[in-house]
Amino acid sequence: MLHDPQPLANRLHSLIASAKADEDLRRYFGIGQPSGAAFFTGRRFEHLAGGGDRPAVDNIVTADDLIAVQTLSVMIPAQGALDLLEGRLGVQLSELLHEIPNHIDMADADASDLAPGSPADAAWHLLTDQPGIGWVTAGKILARKRPRLLPVYDQVVRCVLGRPTSFWLDLHSALRASDRALHHELLALRRSAKVPETVSALRICDVVLWMRHHVEHRASNCIGPGHQSAGSD
Repeated sequence: MLHDPQPLANRLHSLIASAKADEDLRRYFGIGQPSGAAFFTGRRFEHLAGGGDRPAVDNIVTADDLIAVQTLSVMIPAQGALDLLEGRLGVQLSELLHEIPNHIDMADADASDLAPGSPADAAWHLLTDQPGIGWVTAGKILARKRPRLLPVYDQVVRCVLGRPTSFWLDLHSALRASDRALHHELLALRRSAKVPETVSALRICDVVLWMRHHVEHRASNCIGPGHQSAGSD
């Protein structure tokens, strides 16, 4: 299926270009905030224990990764966590992670890296097939291991964007449209908000969208949880 990048690209541009995006990023990451200000645990998602994509651990799930995922308000069931750390599930996921490109931005990746049947898609399905690991948690685990290539995605962001058909492929198309204009906008926003360069463009996008809607979303319960495809139609 061909993915028209323009509607999603336009929607993302309108949110990223707003004055509130810079303010929201600084608040989320605790940049220039007054002493005693409330902070978001998710600001440590990328950086906890040096990151999930550092060379020593980029192809295995560690206890640090499981804690990092918890900073984004999801919990992996104990049996699933043990299986990721010590069992067959961890071995299977590691085999797939070896095949998923690391240290490449989604905007520079091929669509085949994200398409149905790709190692990334297989890893997402492997995780969502486990009891108690839904599409949100699966995406956050993979985003911890491949933060530049695979995005954090949850009900709040899905609601903001109007439930894209195939989020990974739709976002990939939007980021690459018009000579990667949206990707460059995200990098420029990261610089203006003084967020560290170790935070990926994808994560900048996620935080802007989540900050814009999370309070309203929870108050109105505008879209409830349900099955969602990340890489497949």
